[in-house]
Amino acid sequence: MAWLTAEQITEMGFASVGTNVLLSDKGSYYNCKNIRLGSNIRIDDFCVLSAGIEGIDIGNYIHIAVYSSLIGAGNITLADFSNISSRVALYSSNDDYSGAAMTNPTVPAEFTNVHHANVTISRHVIIGAGSIILPGVTLEEGVAVGALSLVKKDCQAFGIYMGSPAKRIGERKRDLLALEKQFLLSIAN
Repeated sequence: MAWLTAEQITEMGFASVGTNVLLSDKGSYYNCKNIRLGSNIRIDDFCVLSAGIEGIDIGNYIHIAVYSSLIGAGNITLADFSNISSRVALYSSNDDYSGAAMTNPTVPAEFTNVHHANVTISRHVIIGAGSIILPGVTLEEGVAVGALSLVKKDCQAFGIYMGSPAKRIGERKRDLLALEKQFLLSIAN
């Protein structure tokens, strides 16, 4: 995997960029002026970040695995220590599938009924491979989403969710909160 250089990243015109940012040179980054990148981020090959009006906010210590996409007009936020597995799709915009309106971005807006809503991925969330997160969803702190899940509704803190549509199937341990404190202390020294 080849990474963009710091100079290449600067030339792309991101709203802000932290330190230790690894962006694959095989990724696609659209509307960089609306993308804010924290520190200690890794975005792998073939990912697509397409920021709309509200932008994309990526915190610190975040990995976005191969073939994932963050797309839409609403804001998409990835809080610190969140993890996006491969082939995950986060949508902050979604067409109306009812037939009451036309669909797709080649049709003028007055003929469509696109739903835009923010997507929030909170601290320590992990989203399993192939999962889809729809507009308006908040995954609260510590949520784990199993592979191949469709998340249409908010997920409560430290729950394990799975399925299509995703349902809470268990509780996630909170040990990672103590480990976070240890980790942050170790890098502060």
